Amino acid sequence: MEEQILGIGSRIKHRDYGMGVIIQVKHATYLITFLDYGTREIAKSYQGFEIIEAMEPSTDIVSFEEMENSLIRVLRKFADIQETVTIADKWKNGRFILQSTNKDLKPYEMSIDTFFHKIVMIRDRMRVMEQKINSSKLEEADKIDLQQYISRIYGSLTSFNILFKSKDDIFVGESKKE
Repeated sequence: MEEQILGIGSRIKHRDYGMGVIIQVKHATYLITFLDYGTREIAKSYQGFEIIEAMEPSTDIVSFEEMENSLIRVLRKFADIQETVTIADKWKNGRFILQSTNKDLKPYEMSIDTFFHKIVMIRDRMRVMEQKINSSKLEEADKIDLQQYISRIYGSLTSFNILFKSKDDIFVGESKKE
């Protein structure tokens, strides 16, 4: 049986990683973004996934921005599938406490799970803002300027990376971006 070659934007279901979208086609592998496990590189010959929707391979070169916009459209189309971001096991059921040096003030307390959820919401909203900037009709110089601010914001939020279970979910500031 001849191996089917899939194009960028093809949706698959991996037996271990779940739903994913092919974001890059290499010589012998696919780069696939999975909703629960991030991006993984898998051999084209791998037999452990089911093809949900095949896209024709293209001989045209696709820019990263076009690929990103296609992936965003596919993910929005199937928005009932939400990305799962998990808190590190050591923090589950913990408490977040802010204590003033003023002993007359009562400490502020919330569950770490609630705090973590709020951090993840900030990250997700920053990603949406980044996507809107990338797909806007702004001049390239303006887009770059705004992206630098977003990178700095991500950098400011790296203190919270200790809460994330997976390193694929953490904040990355401008010094760590490629």
